[in-house]
Amino acid sequence: MISVLKRVIFTVLQCTWGALQTLAGAVLFLALAKRRHFIYRGSIATDWNRSQSLSLGLFIFISEQAQGKLREELCAHEYGHCIQSLMLGVLYLPVIVLPSSVWCMTPGFERHRSENGISYYSFFTERWANSLAERVTGTKLELLK
Repeated sequence: MISVLKRVIFTVLQCTWGALQTLAGAVLFLALAKRRHFIYRGSIATDWNRSQSLSLGLFIFISEQAQGKLREELCAHEYGHCIQSLMLGVLYLPVIVLPSSVWCMTPGFERHRSENGISYYSFFTERWANSLAERVTGTKLELLK
């Protein structure tokens, strides 16, 4: 009963407090309607053919290239972002999504990480998502450090 109540509260909060990112996630979900979908801890997860994974409110998009332990850790990591969305509400987009996107996709940052052996997951938004994921899911994130 408690886990059902937690899932209902999770969904309601993502659709109200986290409405902007959940709306963006719903649009992307609909665009990927023919892809494989599954439920991960109350979030709606979708496999997609990108190398990056993404979390937008109630929705998680997982790189279909990831398999095994990496896939398990990516699901947990992206769920960590779902928790950030619950905590930050409308501030999730400017505080997490914008800096994380710049860190991920800017060629200068990509080169900096590559040349200096810096993990993508060392950035504050990603490190925080990892910490939340480990705490909430109990999944030890060993590959995403």
